[in-house]
Amino acid sequence: MPHIVSERFDDSREFYTGFLGFTEAMDMGRIVTFASPTNPTAQVSIVAHDDSSQMRPTITVEVGDVDAVHADAVRRGLRIVYPLSDEPWGVRRFFVVDPDGVVINVMSHR
Repeated sequence: MPHIVSERFDDSREFYTGFLGFTEAMDMGRIVTFASPTNPTAQVSIVAHDDSSQMRPTITVEVGDVDAVHADAVRRGLRIVYPLSDEPWGVRRFFVVDPDGVVINVMSHR
């Protein structure tokens, strides 16, 4: 799922819901995830622009066993920039950096 940083958060929300007809799958205040009405697994997130954010993922990859993927990332010596964590919104995740410097949010639902 791609993450789009938005300087016009309310306009972006209207674009995805009003124009494209997506539904809000999750609203965390500064990040909102939208789902396609015809294919709910096709999703996009908009993130409010915030210069204070240190590590912002560009995409999210949902995996079946985030603990196993995290262990593999550690074994491979990959750069983990957000530790394996249980989040209050029901996901377990970590951020890893790919070879091109892209921050990836790797997660599973609990």
